[in-house]
Amino acid sequence: MAQTGYTLPVFSVAAAKAALLSLLSPATPLDSVTLKLLPEVADIPIQQTAALDASSALAIALSNPGDNLDITRNTPIWAWVRLWARQSEALILEAGEGLGKTASGDPAIYSYAHRLFDANLTPLIPDDRTATVRIILPEGRQLAQRTSNAAFGILDGLALLGTSGISQPLSVEDHLEAFRQDLQTKVALQPHLVFCIGANGFQVAERLGIPETAIVQTGNWLGAMLVEAGLRGLNPFCCWAYQGKLVKLAGGIFNTSSHLADAKLEILAAMVVRVGGQLADVEAVLNCKTADAAYLALLECGLAPSVFMALAEVIRERSQAYVQKYADRALEVGTILFDRKGDIIGQTTSAERGLQL
Repeated sequence: MAQTGYTLPVFSVAAAKAALLSLLSPATPLDSVTLKLLPEVADIPIQQTAALDASSALAIALSNPGDNLDITRNTPIWAWVRLWARQSEALILEAGEGLGKTASGDPAIYSYAHRLFDANLTPLIPDDRTATVRIILPEGRQLAQRTSNAAFGILDGLALLGTSGISQPLSVEDHLEAFRQDLQTKVALQPHLVFCIGANGFQVAERLGIPETAIVQTGNWLGAMLVEAGLRGLNPFCCWAYQGKLVKLAGGIFNTSSHLADAKLEILAAMVVRVGGQLADVEAVLNCKTADAAYLALLECGLAPSVFMALAEVIRERSQAYVQKYADRALEVGTILFDRKGDIIGQTTSAERGLQL
């Protein structure tokens, strides 16, 4: 039977709690800590704790994602905690080596992880003290090279992302069914929804103020999720993703997994022709190795705005035709494409509802 595990934020918080407890109760040995996972409760093993001096300590946990294929398996997570005179905040979070930072320099620690830290550490901090927590991932910088983090502005390491502490091992079919059930639940709660591909799309939507109750993850199954949206009578909604993923829909590719089909550069080249670009511009795109490099090439020749606005419109048209074909339903689809920094580079007028949720 497949075993569940926990996400990276859980082990980061566990290590931080263990270090804090070793400062508050130095005589009490620790081999695990109990965490509130919001709403679950879990006991997380701790590998080591060490008091560095009277006001700081270090603790280590090992990532265990269960039976998921996860590059962080057995990754050590260190938490350095210092207690000092109360500042304006009781808890300060810092990015140590291997924990990524955003383009603005902030630690790549997102909302669920922040809630975990606050729920599990803040009640333990004495009223006259502030706890500074520095999360260190000794292998994080190396592991991040095997992810798309850098393409989305997460620099120099891994991010503490996710919306749950439980890491469920799911088959391909199970993943799709989980996404469908999430859609079915949220369509009853929100008049408009935003479809996001992957954690990075979720991160950008969250940063721009889209409520979590309006965000539906699709993974690579945009076609299946579009049809489900049509069958459920969804109101007008928005497809929202990094341009290197969403561009595939303009070429009729509705499962965006790179293992099945790609053609990103060819589709972008066709868009260059559509907006009146020159042969040299087409060749510049086709000579690129990645969609991000192609975007930069289009910026350089001044075609990026027109290409990506046209691309957003074609995606809208093809998505609506796809739903009509396979669900026999009319569905209004808005489209928003963003670059690796999370900045919007193309959208349809119908996508404005997605920004007003």
